[in-house]
Amino acid sequence: MSLCADTFRVIVDMQQIRKKFGRTQALSDITLSVAPGTVYGLLGPNGAGKSTTLSILLGLLRPDGGTLRLFGREWSRQALAGIGASVNGPSFYGHLSARGNLRVHAHLVGVGDREIDRALALVDLTTVADRRAGGYSTGMKTRLATAIALLGDPPLVVLDEPQNGLDPAGIRQMRELMRSIAAQGRTVLFSSHVLSEVAATADHIGCIVAGRTVFQGTLAEFAPTGNIENSYFELCGVRA
Repeated sequence: MSLCADTFRVIVDMQQIRKKFGRTQALSDITLSVAPGTVYGLLGPNGAGKSTTLSILLGLLRPDGGTLRLFGREWSRQALAGIGASVNGPSFYGHLSARGNLRVHAHLVGVGDREIDRALALVDLTTVADRRAGGYSTGMKTRLATAIALLGDPPLVVLDEPQNGLDPAGIRQMRELMRSIAAQGRTVLFSSHVLSEVAATADHIGCIVAGRTVFQGTLAEFAPTGNIENSYFELCGVRA
C-alpha cells in the first residue's frame, strides 16, 4: 500500500488503548489522533505511560484492549515499514562506528551510502562518523539513534525523548529538524517532559497522566492563558 502522508487524514489513530503488567495497570485509556504533516508532542510526567504507548504503536508490546490504526488501516507489521523510530533509549552496536551502525540499518531498509551521508549530516555527526559509537557522549548517542530513525525518509518518525543529553545548540538543532520533517509533509510523533520544547516544536499536544490521555489539542487550547507550566500542573494534579 502507498504510505504517502497526503493520502490519510489521520496517520496514527489510537482509541482506548489499555495495557497491564501483572497487577499494574500501565495504560487504562490512551486515545491519540496524529494528523499528517505535523509535529505531535506527547507530554506527561515520568512513569505516565509515554514510552509504553510508543512501544505499543511500534509493535514492541501488545495492548490488552482498544483499537490502533496506522496510515488509515488496522495496525499491521507491514505498516511498520513506514515508520522510523527511536524509543526506550538509543539502540546501536557500540563496537561499530556511527557510519557502520547506519550501514547495518540502511541494508535492512534498502537504502544506499548516499542516504547514510544525508542522515549523518542531518544530526551533525559527519565529522565523528568513523569513531566507535560506544565512546560517544549521551547527546551524540541520541543523535545517532535519530539518524537511524531517519534512514529512508519514513513518512512517520517516532522519537522518545529526542532532546535527552543534548546541549542547548543540539536541542535547537533537534527542534529545527523535527519542524523541517513536518514541512516536507511527513509526520513526527515525539515524547518529552520538557514543556518549553514541546511548546516551541509541536503543532498538537497530547498529555498522558497515570496511563490516561487527559488532553489532546493545540498549544493555544492547552494553555489558553499562555502559561503552559500552570496548565500542565493543573492537568497532572500538581499545585504550582
